[in-house]
Amino acid sequence: MPWPKIRRILQDSLPASAFSLWIEPLAWVGQDGDTLELSGPDQFFCSWVAENYKPLIQEALQLAGHGRMNVRFVVRQGAGAEGNEKEEAQLRLPTISRGRSFIRTLHPRYTFEEFVVGESNALAHSACRAIANGDTSLCGCLYIDAGTGLGKSHLTHAVAHHIMGQAPATRLHYVNAQQLTAEMVRHIKDNAMDRFKAKYQKECDVLLMEDVHALAGRSRTQTELAETLDFLMEAGKMVILTGAVVPREIPNIDSGFRSRLSSGLITSINPPDLPTRVRIIRRKAKNSQLPLSEELVEFLAENIRGDIRQVESAIVGLKAKSCLLKTAPDQDMVNEVVHNLIGKPQDLTIEAIRDFVAGQFKVSVKDLQSKSRKKTLTFPRQVAMYLGRKHTEQGLGNIGSAFNRDHSTVVHSIRVITEAMARNGSIRGQVEHLSAKLKKRFEI
Repeated sequence: MPWPKIRRILQDSLPASAFSLWIEPLAWVGQDGDTLELSGPDQFFCSWVAENYKPLIQEALQLAGHGRMNVRFVVRQGAGAEGNEKEEAQLRLPTISRGRSFIRTLHPRYTFEEFVVGESNALAHSACRAIANGDTSLCGCLYIDAGTGLGKSHLTHAVAHHIMGQAPATRLHYVNAQQLTAEMVRHIKDNAMDRFKAKYQKECDVLLMEDVHALAGRSRTQTELAETLDFLMEAGKMVILTGAVVPREIPNIDSGFRSRLSSGLITSINPPDLPTRVRIIRRKAKNSQLPLSEELVEFLAENIRGDIRQVESAIVGLKAKSCLLKTAPDQDMVNEVVHNLIGKPQDLTIEAIRDFVAGQFKVSVKDLQSKSRKKTLTFPRQVAMYLGRKHTEQGLGNIGSAFNRDHSTVVHSIRVITEAMARNGSIRGQVEHLSAKLKKRFEI
């Protein structure tokens, strides 16, 4: 059985926290030809390990002399979503209700302390904090819409962590839409819908539900959930719902159900801006004990956009390569990891130059697009326009649009920077330095 040796290789190449959290719980099931089968405690765990650690396990198999093998992950028998729903006798204070929490597996690092707040997610973070602390000013219902990997699961996990840590007697139910639907179907087949209604209405203080958009077309589940939401909100309970789109854009749902989804605060989590991505990468590198220079952090932030899971994959890949090669990450190693994740470097556009310059001068893109004429903003704005004209084929109008300006402003900015570079060696040095960094990062 190759698994013990593979575990030792992975233990040497991964941070102790990552190994204990994601590799140690895995168990060897068997080997079928060139496929190694491993088991995990539940489907969420298996999916996460397959997405984030399967390539590293395969690489460890090769290092152990087993060649190229496939790895398959299965849920361990007797574990899974139902495992935490078995009735257990326990002592109970007379003032504590008989209801109990039903919580999916929580990621130990998905806490408020580990969540990096930026312009793109500040409102969602504040609202979740308020609900976790029992603030009823939000009408008790919060709907968060966000794309994949932007942090909505992190926030819902954080709420569950906080509530169960501060008020463990709270009856908190945390499910996703698919789990709720499957559970309801089982209760219908068992002619036990009264038990289902009691669980989610009378025995629930906080309801956290993800992927509400997956209820599109499921009219019976929509009806039951709408009734549950009415009951919980009228009783002053807390509800957090998440989905990939806002309620008005979910297809094939009943108008009454749509109205209930929209009855509280609706907030979005947008892709993080450059400064936020920089802070996220710093935090994740620190958690993984991965030494990254500021230049490499900025390179990763400028090239990996949108999905934070790609950032996590990059950090895991860099950590593994760094440990296996016994060397600190360098530009070549980072280039290889970024190329494997997103392909060739993105084309250099005026938007990319604008974001790059904003990061270099420690200002926001919104500031560069504002009407402010402060010197601390006009100079970076003019430099970005000058570099945009120098390094792209985009017209003056397109360059101006990236800053909410017209082409005449671009002409003026280019003239100002050109004359300043001729008179002032410091300005010339700054612009040439930025130009060289652009060429290096975008391989132009």
